[in-house]
Amino acid sequence: MSAVLARYERAARRAQAHGRVPALSVALVRADREPWVFTIGDSGNPAFPLDGNTRFRIGSVTKTFTAVLVMQARDDGLLDLDRPLSAYLDLPAHGDATIRRLLSHTAGFQREPHGDVWDTLVSPDAQRMLAELDRAERVLPEGRRFHYSNLAFGVLGQLVARLRDTTWDRLVADRILEPLGLTATTTGTPPEAAVGYLVDEYSDAVRPEPDLDLGGAGPAAQLWSTAADMARWAAFLVSPELVDPDGKVLAAATVEEMRWPLTTRDETSWLSGFGLGLMLHPQGRRAIDIGHNGAMPGFLAGVHGRRGGEDTPDALGCAVLGSSGTADEINELVHELLRLTVEIDPADIKPWSPAPPAPRELRSALGVWWSEGSQFTFSWHGGALQSRVAGAPADLPPSVFQPLPDRPDVLRTVSGREAGELLRLTRDASGAIVRMHWATYRFTRGQEAFDGGFASDGASGG
Repeated sequence: MSAVLARYERAARRAQAHGRVPALSVALVRADREPWVFTIGDSGNPAFPLDGNTRFRIGSVTKTFTAVLVMQARDDGLLDLDRPLSAYLDLPAHGDATIRRLLSHTAGFQREPHGDVWDTLVSPDAQRMLAELDRAERVLPEGRRFHYSNLAFGVLGQLVARLRDTTWDRLVADRILEPLGLTATTTGTPPEAAVGYLVDEYSDAVRPEPDLDLGGAGPAAQLWSTAADMARWAAFLVSPELVDPDGKVLAAATVEEMRWPLTTRDETSWLSGFGLGLMLHPQGRRAIDIGHNGAMPGFLAGVHGRRGGEDTPDALGCAVLGSSGTADEINELVHELLRLTVEIDPADIKPWSPAPPAPRELRSALGVWWSEGSQFTFSWHGGALQSRVAGAPADLPPSVFQPLPDRPDVLRTVSGREAGELLRLTRDASGAIVRMHWATYRFTRGQEAFDGGFASDGASGG
C-alpha cells in the first residue's frame, strides 16, 4: 500500500472507531488516479458481507438528484425557476412559492409533510402530500432566510414527474443513473443493503432502525447507493465537463449555476451556504467543497467534491457512507479526505509551453490601462483576452472576455470581475486601441481623473 493510501485508510479507520460506526464505506475518485474504495466493519446483512458493493441509505444526498432533474426541466423549457408553483401544479396552498426558492431552502416551507411521519413511520404518497399542503405551514416569509425543508424537495420531485408524465423514480433512473453509469444506486431497498443502527450512547449495544419508505417525499431522501457511485456523483457536481463531457445529464454551465451561493445557512457564521440544491462549504484559498450530507434512520452520508484551489485535482469527489445515525465523524471524514488529497497527493503541475500570439486586432489592448484611478493589466492567455486589477490576490481568477460575433470591437465579460458586462474598444485612425469602456467605465493608458485630466498635472492642470 502506498503511503498516500495508508493515510486515507488511517483516517477512515479512526472515524469508524471514534464514531463507533458498525459499517463504513469510503470512496475517493479523481481524474488522474484510479478510484480508491475502502470498507471497515460489518454490514449486518448475513447474505452480503461488507464490501465495496454494500448499499447504504444516502438520505438527503437524494436532493441533489432532484435538483438536477429540476434544472434539466428548466433547460428543456418545461419550467422557469422564477415562476410560482401554481403555474405548473394545482395546489391547495403555497402555490405562490417560486421554484428557485424551493431549491435553495428559502421558500419558508415547514420541514416535513403534514403529520407526525417520524412517529407513525408512515409517509403520505405523492397525491396526499400535495393535497395536504394547506395543512402545512409557511414557517417563514419567502426569501426571509434559509430554512431546510424535506417537504419542499418532495414537492419539486413531484413537479418534474408531472411535467414529464412519469414518476420521480423513473426520471432518476432514466435521466441520471443510466447516463452516468451509477448502476448501484436505487430508489428501493436492494438485497445488498447494510443494516442501519442506532448506537447506544452509554454502551456498545446497537439496535436496528426501521426501513422507511418516504412515499411522496422520496425525492428528498429515498435513494440507496455505494460509496463508489456517490464519489463519482460528487465528481460530476464539481467537474461535469470531465465526468459528463457530452452533457447527457446536464450542461456544465447549468451545474455551475447550481453551485452559485444563494444563501448562507447561518446569519453570523458564514461557514457554509446553499446554491440550487447543493451544499457549499468554503475551504479557504478559493477552494470549496460542494455536495450534500444525508441522514436516515440508522444511516449518515457525506458526499462532496472539491473545486478550486491551486493544488486540487480535476474531478475530485469523495463519499463516506455509514450505518450509524449518530456519528458526526461520517460527515467530517469526507472533508478531511478531500483536504488530505490536496495536501499529500496534489494535482500534477502542468508545464508551461508557448502558444500562438493574440490576434493582431487585439494586440494594442495588451498592457497596462487605468480606470477610476486604479491600474489594470490586460493580457492574452488561454486563447482569450483577460484582465486583472493591480494588486489582486494571485489566486483570484482574471476577467475573461469573448468577442461578440456581430460587433468586432465589443467583447462580453464571460467570467471574473464584471461578468456579463461589455468591453467596448475605441481605435484611432491607424486601428490601434486608444480607449476602452468596460461596464461603461473609461479605461485609458494614463491615470486620468473622471474629467479627463491627469493627476500628475495637479489641481490647476498647469
